[in-house]
Amino acid sequence: MFHKPVLVEEVLEGLNLKKGGVYLDATVGTGGHAGLILRGLEGAGQLIGVDCDEEILEHAKQSLQEFGASVQLVHGHYEELPEILRGLGHTAVDGFLLDLGVSSLQFDRADRGFSFRQEGPIDMRMDLSSTQTALDLIRRSSEKDLERIIRNFGEEPRARRVAAVLKRTPLQRLRTTSDLARLVASVLPGRSKIHPATRTFQGLRIAVNKELERLERFLEIFPGLLSEGGRAVFIAYHSLEDRRIKQRLRTLKLGGSFKILTPKPIRPAEREIAENPRSRSARLRIGEKI
Repeated sequence: MFHKPVLVEEVLEGLNLKKGGVYLDATVGTGGHAGLILRGLEGAGQLIGVDCDEEILEHAKQSLQEFGASVQLVHGHYEELPEILRGLGHTAVDGFLLDLGVSSLQFDRADRGFSFRQEGPIDMRMDLSSTQTALDLIRRSSEKDLERIIRNFGEEPRARRVAAVLKRTPLQRLRTTSDLARLVASVLPGRSKIHPATRTFQGLRIAVNKELERLERFLEIFPGLLSEGGRAVFIAYHSLEDRRIKQRLRTLKLGGSFKILTPKPIRPAEREIAENPRSRSARLRIGEKI
């Protein structure tokens, strides 16, 4: 399944595109939002796209090749953006999008190990140049640390039970995502509407990719990336991310350097959710530097 960008109209309106402006897609993925931003600029502007997944970037290069020199794609993590922008000769941009979702291209490929719906290695790395997989994390973590990861990052209330079964299972019985999902389900009652392993997979993925650590670093530095009047557009998919974004924007507002353009997060309309169920949990927030 090709990745379908979410909240497209809301993102474009939030960025308030200006002819000749420089914009940044900090998690460019396969280029869905980026292509629409470039079309909105009508050839009179530039977009910089950054992603930590080199395989995904190759897809973006193909999908955005029609825009030629108007787009620059860089392999890297979004918290490295000050260095990336300096390397490209920019001191600031007129707006950025940070879409924190997992790409469908990552999620739907069994060999990337993000999903329990397909059997694959217990990997979950967004950046394949990093060395620690989710299986490595399970093996190297103590039972107490694993419980903390699953509880804090996966928001799994029965994390102790899950951590215990994972640490006490012989290594030869824990090799694939199917093994992992079965083990988690074996100790959790199936009363929820979601699969019993959903929260555990989320917790492990966040830990492996240091998602919250990276987000917190970015939230500290992003004001310096923006020109005066520049827009910051964030799309989060769970409360752990959204809460941090909301609190940072509030702090900046209190300090007088930002105004918040979304008193409440913008959510997808029912029509969009029906067409793209993965958009259901998306929450968009916008700030403007003043």
